[in-house]
Amino acid sequence: MNILAIGAHPDDIEISCAGTLAKLVQAGHNVVICHVSDGDKGHYEVPAEELIRIRKQEAQQSGAIIGCKVISLGMRDGKILADNEENRTRFIDLICLVQPDMVITHAPNDYMPDHVAVNRLVFDTTFLATLPEASKHHPIASKVPSLFYMDNLSGIDFQPTMYVDITDTFPTKAEMLKQHESQLVWLKEHDNVDVLDLMETLSKFRGVQAGCKYAEGFIQHMAWTRPNAVRFPV
Repeated sequence: MNILAIGAHPDDIEISCAGTLAKLVQAGHNVVICHVSDGDKGHYEVPAEELIRIRKQEAQQSGAIIGCKVISLGMRDGKILADNEENRTRFIDLICLVQPDMVITHAPNDYMPDHVAVNRLVFDTTFLATLPEASKHHPIASKVPSLFYMDNLSGIDFQPTMYVDITDTFPTKAEMLKQHESQLVWLKEHDNVDVLDLMETLSKFRGVQAGCKYAEGFIQHMAWTRPNAVRFPV
């Protein structure tokens, strides 16, 4: 299967679903990670252009740990708008390029504007990419993929409909997140959060709910035309 994980920023996927992605790779599936923004505003002191270079390298290092492809759509923090035609086109091209069977992204009630906009763009374009002449650069998507929402930061107002036991891949998840060194600093300064500790706490909490040491929670989007019977192939 082709699995596409789409996060707004270069560390979002690692925080919320990297343990599951590692299991999917181990199971022989093709995994692609996409971050929509280059993360240009994720530091108080490092200039934007230098930070973009740093965060691109961090993202590539993270993806290399599990041997998956990492793509950036090259947008800017705070500029991801769900009703922007140019943004829709970028997402449609991404879907047509990857041809995913399954897409994982932010939940519609996530905590900040970029995350919520990505959710809407993913919902819209996973359907639109199947229409005639959807992309000028790639074949149209062969199917409307199943759609799963990854956990909100800290799990607020997020009730998983399924869990993945990531006990065996938790060390890999932690190592992937550690590659985003610039954001360990930013989240501490901007949000007063140790993101590694926060990630482990949430993984333990979902593990308690799922009956294992560490877990990740997901909500499957249930709607007509979505292949609702699809389950995580892990």
